[in-house]
Amino acid sequence: MPADSTAPDQTNSQADPTDAPTVQIDIVSDVMCPWCIVGYKQLEQALGAVGVGAYIRWHPFELNPQMPAEGQNMAEHLAEKYGSTPAQSVENRKRLSDMGRDLGFTFSFSDETRMQNTFAAHQLLTWAQSKGLQHPLKMALFDAHFTQGRNVNDTDVLADVAATAGLDRAEALEVLNSGSLAEQTREAQEFWTSRGISGVPSMVFEGKYLVTGAQGADNYAQMLRKVLEERDAAA
Repeated sequence: MPADSTAPDQTNSQADPTDAPTVQIDIVSDVMCPWCIVGYKQLEQALGAVGVGAYIRWHPFELNPQMPAEGQNMAEHLAEKYGSTPAQSVENRKRLSDMGRDLGFTFSFSDETRMQNTFAAHQLLTWAQSKGLQHPLKMALFDAHFTQGRNVNDTDVLADVAATAGLDRAEALEVLNSGSLAEQTREAQEFWTSRGISGVPSMVFEGKYLVTGAQGADNYAQMLRKVLEERDAAA
């Protein structure tokens, strides 16, 4: 695990932090990845089912580091990268929209939905962690991109989203315009890729157990119970 002197963001799903045990979960993800928010919402359900809280830290991963500043139409991008046909693209969007609705998240896909470069967003998330607001910002970025259809590579949009997450807009602009956290963010991404992370979401439970992909609430609950059982056995 990377050295980190800051306290991890805390999120609790249907669990009182004063009474419930907590599990540390590191999540490597990209704002452009719909399965990342699906996986998180499934994890949220699992946390509630097991009755456990979580300390969650988000870590950077760029699905498309070479994405140009203007972005690219999503359907065109998927056709180029994966060979998806227009019909397959429509079906995939419907599947994700249905899954999102069941999980309480709205995907507002359209023929105009665009993929964006996310390095600036990851820098903002690096900064937000030092403020203890990384998790709210991550959720706000998912909402901005997938629900509102906003350009999360635009500096002003990112600053606005940061403000909705409780961060100072002017400070957010300074972070983005200065590039002061670019190197730290790049190093964090390289840390995870050097350890074999090649896709997202990738979740590491208690620094020991890696779960890749959106695996469903039941599987996440099983992992949470395993962690708690091992903790009890070692006590």
